[in-house]
Amino acid sequence: MSTEHIRPMLIVALCFVLLLMWQAWQQDYGQKPVAPTSAAQSDGPKTEEDVPQVPTSGAAAEAGTPSAPTSVPTMASTTPAAVRVLTDTVSAEIDENGTLSRLKLRNYKISLENQDPFELMAPALPSIFTAQSGLLSEQGAPNHHAKFAPEKTEYTLAENEETLEVKMNWAEPAPGINVEKFYRFRRDSYRIDVGYRVSNTTDAPWQGRMYGQFRRNPDESKQPGLLGGVYTYTGGVISGPEKPYEKISFSDIDEETLNRNVAGGWLAMIQHYFAGAWIPDPQATMNYYSKALGDGNYAMGMIAPSTTVGPGATEEIAFKLFVGPKVQKRLAAAAPGLDRTVDYGWLFFIAQPLYTCLQFIQGIVVNWGWAIIILTMLIKLLFFPLSNASYKSMARMRKLQPKMLSLRERYGDDKQKLNQAMMEMYRKEKINPLGGCLPILVQIPVFISLYWVLLETVELRQAPFMFWLQDLATHDPYYVLPVLMGISMFAQQRLNPTPPDPIQAKVMMALPIVFTFFFLFFPSGLVLYWLVNNLLSIAQQWVITRKIENAPATT
Repeated sequence: MSTEHIRPMLIVALCFVLLLMWQAWQQDYGQKPVAPTSAAQSDGPKTEEDVPQVPTSGAAAEAGTPSAPTSVPTMASTTPAAVRVLTDTVSAEIDENGTLSRLKLRNYKISLENQDPFELMAPALPSIFTAQSGLLSEQGAPNHHAKFAPEKTEYTLAENEETLEVKMNWAEPAPGINVEKFYRFRRDSYRIDVGYRVSNTTDAPWQGRMYGQFRRNPDESKQPGLLGGVYTYTGGVISGPEKPYEKISFSDIDEETLNRNVAGGWLAMIQHYFAGAWIPDPQATMNYYSKALGDGNYAMGMIAPSTTVGPGATEEIAFKLFVGPKVQKRLAAAAPGLDRTVDYGWLFFIAQPLYTCLQFIQGIVVNWGWAIIILTMLIKLLFFPLSNASYKSMARMRKLQPKMLSLRERYGDDKQKLNQAMMEMYRKEKINPLGGCLPILVQIPVFISLYWVLLETVELRQAPFMFWLQDLATHDPYYVLPVLMGISMFAQQRLNPTPPDPIQAKVMMALPIVFTFFFLFFPSGLVLYWLVNNLLSIAQQWVITRKIENAPATT
């Protein structure tokens, strides 16, 4: 086989390695340096610089709209919890400023070794992530630095209750303006209603806007590097009619402040397996904004259109807040398109059906490991005709290797005559030298899509398979699967024709070692898929190779 013909096979074999290298590069160089997360980075806002400014132009702006407060009170580095909430799904803390400062997911544990609830939101380093909200009005309104007095300090969702409402009153109300902030939790849900009841006892209308924002630091522990597993995105996402899914990374915020009017949509901060999202009225035009706070933290949120409360009236203003695991059914129920935060990349149109199929199989076998194996077998069956053609071509090339070596010895360094003689031999033997490559190229998008499905599916987190594999989302603790995968790659190479070029032959022989090294730290669910796929390929290729090699030689 000539150098020109073996090169496409090398490209196919290296595709996955290049994907991993790209992810590693993104992790190391894809984001600009941010302020260090050391003592210089505060655990809480020191001034009101993180209060959003009401837009003065655009569709979301209106004449006479109040501007943000100008007072600059100082705050302690960490505001103490004023209210603790316990439901069947979450354990939450709301501080005296009405901020959802801490939230733990009761049904998701930190790890198999540490069975404490996973903490998604926290007000302090190393992972600062809080949900702040407030009102903006020239006539007086509480932003997220105002003090609130809760009706109770402990709330628990009783067994016979479906909803639980936390109420807090503005501690220092403006004359004639009383504001009650509320959080409404639901059973078996990660959606929370966050809002205000504004009572106007004055003789003039009150006008104000509600805003909701996330405050977050780019915690590197949420973005594992190549040796810590795989790169996953941590940062902001916004959705609107024109762009249903747009990432706004921390480096994007450093470069340009977001200030955009969007009809409905949603705004989220996501990480591997989990997300927080502000979801407004889908009919309202919101002002989406972002800001680098200068202390290593970032704010990203939305401002609602102005609400008017007439004299003697009481009005309720509220957003939906989703804070929880990226389970697609729950996300889709919370807001249209929110399930896109399960990020399958540009091949989502292939990955989504694969996830649906995987979930269906798991519902039958009740084991995600066996579901991965069965799905891999179904994919292999789907591509059986293509694989068959590919392996037949490679088996025929393997059978012709003695003739190829003879031609190489006859023509020596005369590449032109060598290539002409080889092409004549291919024509005579009715072999397409690229026949082993093209079917594989067609399958690559499906393999990459399944890779992202297995990487992004939160249901695989701490999902057991069998024996020592008790968490398909973490690497094999004894590295058995990666080693078996490397051995299977080596065995598969022995069935392929050996590249005539010595350098290419050495590269191909090194690939199993390189892949094994990368897969040592990959989630075991991914390695399981790759191993099963290799074993099925070996079985299919071995049968075809033996059949062709034992066939009578053509004259």
